Amino acid sequence: MQASSTLKKDDIFRELPVPAALRKMVIPAVASQLIVLIYNMADTFFVGQTNNPYMVAGTSLILPVFNITLCFAGLAGIGGGSLISRLLGQAQKDEARRVSAFSLYIAILIAAVFSVCTGVFMRPILELLGAGGNTYEYARQYAFFVIVLGGIPTVLSNVLSNLVRSIGLSKEASAGIILGGLLNIALDPLFMFVIFPEGSEVIGAGAATCVSNCIAMLFFIIVLLRLGKGSTITFSPKAGLPRRNSIIAVFSVGIPSAITTLLFDLDYVVIDKLMVSYHELALAAVGIVLKIERFPLNVGIGICQGMLPLVAYNYASGNEKRMNDTIRLSCVLGLVTAAVSILLYEIFAVQFSGLFIENEQTVALASDFLRIRVLATPLMFLSFFTVYLFQAFGKGKISLFLGVTRWLVFNIPMLFILNALVGMYGIVWSQVTADSLTVLLSFIVFFKFRPKFSKKS
Repeated sequence: MQASSTLKKDDIFRELPVPAALRKMVIPAVASQLIVLIYNMADTFFVGQTNNPYMVAGTSLILPVFNITLCFAGLAGIGGGSLISRLLGQAQKDEARRVSAFSLYIAILIAAVFSVCTGVFMRPILELLGAGGNTYEYARQYAFFVIVLGGIPTVLSNVLSNLVRSIGLSKEASAGIILGGLLNIALDPLFMFVIFPEGSEVIGAGAATCVSNCIAMLFFIIVLLRLGKGSTITFSPKAGLPRRNSIIAVFSVGIPSAITTLLFDLDYVVIDKLMVSYHELALAAVGIVLKIERFPLNVGIGICQGMLPLVAYNYASGNEKRMNDTIRLSCVLGLVTAAVSILLYEIFAVQFSGLFIENEQTVALASDFLRIRVLATPLMFLSFFTVYLFQAFGKGKISLFLGVTRWLVFNIPMLFILNALVGMYGIVWSQVTADSLTVLLSFIVFFKFRPKFSKKS
């Protein structure tokens, strides 16, 4: 039975036609990303039903901090998962088991430290993010539940999802994330409007997110137990420590992934800080837009997540044609998604913005912002698509270079430049301007440093 299961996974990596293999890996990954998007939106949607823009702004302020927990998940999950797929491509299952155990325990340690630090330094962190007199308490309540209490289950469930996907089990990897997301959507109104008293809606939203992530983590633990003792993904300390070069490989991809995510969050922090200098309704509006625009981006991330193990495995096994076919088809899927999103958001910007709040001024600002920001969608996809490719190749330094250059050289400086030159709308236009430069650089780097295969391989 176990041998049959292994053959099936090998078929996805080696034998199944590329469109079919990509479909099996990508569809569950995209589904889980959409559920993640919806449940992230759910908090904003249900908090928005209070028609209190300060509650909306307070919860929006925590998005960058919450995403930092996901960057820690990327450190262990993407760094470890990419290596596990490459090791399996080289038929080194025992070393892959050791890498999986190491990745899981390092994730728990880092998440625990971050949660404690957030709890201890809550006030200065929130003030740095721009929380004011009207938003501080709401931001504090939300952060306590989703970061301080929910940090470890959030990180661990996302790491487990990446590691399980790295061995070809994309359905199982996505099912846990989908379960957590659906629970969060169901628990939000229950906790906010039934269990907790009026005025405590933010506490209810945070508690619902925390509980749903805990259940998602338990789901993945059950998946590992059902896979049995011989599973590549394991918590067992008996697996031992991986080789020194494997540990370096985990961090050489994982750290750039974490830094890139951290810089992405820093970009959000800068947007919030610059926008709040105009007024808090603008902050609420941009918070809504930053969530709405995630739909095509999360689809793109799902495509990249499904693609990464296939590219990593075939790169390590020397199958150049299969690797290139996977890359090309994945890129086309992402660009088609971006084109459709531009069309829909330009036409229905007001309707999408109005889903989250009824305040007319906030909706008007959000719809204007959305029509501008969505133009950057194909550029943003191509930017992180290239980073995912180099993560699959195990080339962490190049992915780090692309991520750092994108945020610290192009995006964040462009926010300040266009804010100074144009004002509030300059902040919104900065993404299109900066990512045009990022894509140009990404193409140059890809064609210069993409893997070269010998005729023998």
